[in-house]
Amino acid sequence: MTVLTWSDDRVEQLKKLWEAGLSASQIAAELGNVTRNAVIGKVHRLGLSGRAKSPSSAAPRPRKARPAQHMMRVTRPISRGNTALAQAFEVEVEAEPVTYDNVVPMSQRLSLLELNEATCHWPVGDPSSPDFFFCGGRALSGLPYCAQHSRVAYQPAADRRRAPAKPSTR
Repeated sequence: MTVLTWSDDRVEQLKKLWEAGLSASQIAAELGNVTRNAVIGKVHRLGLSGRAKSPSSAAPRPRKARPAQHMMRVTRPISRGNTALAQAFEVEVEAEPVTYDNVVPMSQRLSLLELNEATCHWPVGDPSSPDFFFCGGRALSGLPYCAQHSRVAYQPAADRRRAPAKPSTR
């Protein structure tokens, strides 16, 4: 492929064809060995003015009549101002289930050193707090947790995907 430069003659011919109202594709074909995009780029770099549209193309075209369609319209709440951060629809929030992590009988609570295979290893509280303990309930066979904490720890994958993520409070 040969690279052609824009000679003065070709630029003058481009200007005349542009003023005559030819399209970029037509000018490219007339000049030869140049693409439509090259013509558009050169016109832009030369700063040639946009051409006025012919009266036939300036008038809006009549639209084709379409058969009436029955569409269901959904009313949306009207909001004014900056709506970028506004919520579009009201969402009914489900109340979070009440968890009774901290309701473990005092006699059942164990420290790390007191845990064994038969006791629930579910941690309760902040490990850096002196009030931290493990559930200590009777563990299910082959699992490290009691029945209640096993239901929390081992949820089916489908339920985990549907449940919204809880924000961490730190």
